[in-house]
Formats: sequence, C-alpha cells, structure tokens
Amino acid sequence: MNEIANGIAGLDVELAVIPRGTGWDFVRTHHIPRRIEDAVEVALNGRTREVDLGRARYRAWDGAERESLFANIASAGMSGAIAKRANETSKALGGKASYLWATLAVFARWHNDEVRVRVDGEEHRGLMHDVVVANGCYFGGGMKICPEAEPDDGLFDVLLIGDLTKRDLLLTLPKTYRGTHLPHPKATVLRGTSVEVETPEALPVELDGEQPGTTPARFEVVPRALRLRTPR
Repeated sequence: MNEIANGIAGLDVELAVIPRGTGWDFVRTHHIPRRIEDAVEVALNGRTREVDLGRARYRAWDGAERESLFANIASAGMSGAIAKRANETSKALGGKASYLWATLAVFARWHNDEVRVRVDGEEHRGLMHDVVVANGCYFGGGMKICPEAEPDDGLFDVLLIGDLTKRDLLLTLPKTYRGTHLPHPKATVLRGTSVEVETPEALPVELDGEQPGTTPARFEVVPRALRLRTPR
C-alpha cells in the first residue's frame, strides 16, 4: 500500500485495495471489506474519494536525507522500533497478535527520550514515548490510535504520547483497540498541516508500517493527492 501510494500520487489513477496484508489498518479507516468478493465489488462499483497523503522527510539508514509519502500513519519513537521488530518476525498469528507481541517486547526495554515537536510552529518539549502523525485512525494491527482523524480534511491528527510507565501501558493498551484511550493525562492531541520532530539521539521513524530511517523528521500534508475506491 505504501509503495503504490508513492508511485501513483497525483496521477489520474484510482486505487482499489484488496486486503491481503497483515495489519489491515488502512482499510479499517475507509471501511473497505476484508472478504475478497466484497472488496472486488468495491473496486468495481465503489465511489471515488479523494484523500490526503503525508510527505515525510527523514534521515535514511545510510545517513542521507530522504523523502517519501505515506497514506495512513507516520510516527517517530517506539512505534518505529515496534514496526521493525514486527516486520522481522513471523506474522503467522496475524497482524493484531504480531504487533501486540512486538509492542510488549520492545516496551520492556524502551527508554523514553527528550523530544521537541513543532506542529504548525507550536512547540512542545519533554520526555516522550511516541509522536504519532495520523491521516487515518488505525495502526499497529487494529489500534484505533487517533479516533477522530479524517483522511480528507487537510490536517494531521498529532498524538504526543508522554512519559508512559509500564503500568500506564498495561492499563491503556487494551483501550487503544476500542479507541477509548483518550483523553489521557500523559497524551496531547493536536491538529496541523506540518510536524517537525527533533531529538538529541536518533529515534526510529515509521511510515505505514515501514521503517525507513530515523529522526530528525518533518511531515507535511499533501491534500487530496490519492483517489481511492471506497464503499458507497
């Protein structure tokens, strides 16, 4: 999904998705059915919705500055490490179980870092667990992490997850699958068209479940850059 979005963004092409991946997070936001026959029906006869994309600039693993697009959610922090671990291990148990296991395994030895975030110029600093830049609602195999995100409103929903303890995670994690984890005393939700993330030490960046590099990173909305077939 991420590769296709990068290939056809801005072209006069309509994208239809037949869900055969692991996480199913993109299709959850757009209510695209998982049953193949139903997804094909949407592809053939669904309505066309113009949705936003995000443009990410980050430091690639070879040290060069790179730029690419994302269709669903980007993040900087622990979720990048979770995506890397999930992608390197078996997903035989399915997306939800794979990402849940990766979350618990990574969090057990994760140390939160000092992060500086600017959302449309408004600056926030502090120890943070993650910075989530959401165009869609779901990531991590079904976590409804930003329940009010709209993929065609020209804005990111930006979730700053603060200095969580292990107890915080265990109490809050089940709620993320229902989208009932917000408001939370250690979380801040913002909205904007551009997000900059700077850290003293490089943190992993995640784009649609891929893990292409690290901070520093900048994310910008690309309005209505993708034409998507969705259910009527």
